[in-house]
Amino acid sequence: MTDLLAIAYPWIKAFHIMAVISWMAGIFYLPRLFVYHVEQKNGVDPIFEMMEEKLLRVIMNPAMVVTWVLGLCLVFTPGIVDWGSVWPWVKAAGVLAMTWFHHWLAKRRKDFKEGRNTLTGRQYRMMNEVPTLLMVVIVLAVVVRF
Repeated sequence: MTDLLAIAYPWIKAFHIMAVISWMAGIFYLPRLFVYHVEQKNGVDPIFEMMEEKLLRVIMNPAMVVTWVLGLCLVFTPGIVDWGSVWPWVKAAGVLAMTWFHHWLAKRRKDFKEGRNTLTGRQYRMMNEVPTLLMVVIVLAVVVRF
């Protein structure tokens, strides 16, 4: 199995990067949709609800799963990760935090759907900075390998 992972490494890495880009696009956009949703003056436009639902279910969830599966394939490829270094642990913590944020967004989507949202547009704007900070940590950990 490890030989197969080593042979397929460039393909796994390429598809992993594509999945990460898709996941991050959704993670950046969904909180922005929540801002528009919560700041609607004339009631909630059903288009926001549809956009939020489709973004989460059709793009973000599958992209997160593919990111995780291919990321684990990369982790188990011999010679790729030196667990004696700091960077893989920092990246792992960042990815776990990004996954938590994804699930936090899914919970907020459910709150909107059930009419229980209590957060303001300002709060969603502030939370929209979380994935940017996590992205910086993850990318620096992988590229700089500190």
